[in-house]
Amino acid sequence: MTDNTWLNRWDDRYDSEQFAYGTDPNHYLKEQLNKLIPGSILFPAEGEGRNAVFAATKGWDVSAFDISGNGQKKAFQLAEQNKVGIDYQVGELSMLNYSKEQFDVIALIYAHFPASVKSSIHQMLNQYLRKGGFIIFEAFSKNHLEYIAKDEKVGGPKDIESLFSIDEIKVDFPNYNIEELTETEIELNEGLFHNGTGSVIRFVGQKI
Repeated sequence: MTDNTWLNRWDDRYDSEQFAYGTDPNHYLKEQLNKLIPGSILFPAEGEGRNAVFAATKGWDVSAFDISGNGQKKAFQLAEQNKVGIDYQVGELSMLNYSKEQFDVIALIYAHFPASVKSSIHQMLNQYLRKGGFIIFEAFSKNHLEYIAKDEKVGGPKDIESLFSIDEIKVDFPNYNIEELTETEIELNEGLFHNGTGSVIRFVGQKI
């Protein structure tokens, strides 16, 4: 799945001393986790660990993965600063050793996988969530391209296939009671690369 271009892109982004998307958790993730009793949680494409570390400080048993070793290093650094432990693996999902129904929550926060595999990764992740568990999702919508055209500082993929629609989420996660599924305009202020007005899909679903 991962070609070197994709891997190099993220290793380069996470190579700086500064945190690409800051060290504070994503606002939507924080809001949703505060409603739940801590359990086991998985963060796919977790980058430098800001969300995973936040969850760990709130008592969650945290697992995370990304293809970038540089991301993992920064995540461990942030975890140490916050005096928490996280399980963070480097590699593609198909090569990692998660178990069926292992997690209470899977948090997909700007987890923009390559277009050719994003649906298959969602379907794979679905197996790792227990019945009654929750998906928490925030990522850029297909309409976000219009926002990038106005202001590139808002960040996000520039190809429409890597962006999301409400219909795609319904197809990828069919066996869920939908608590929230909306496309909305938000103001982002996350580190160096998410700044300005953008369009996102937000989804919270409970697995049936």
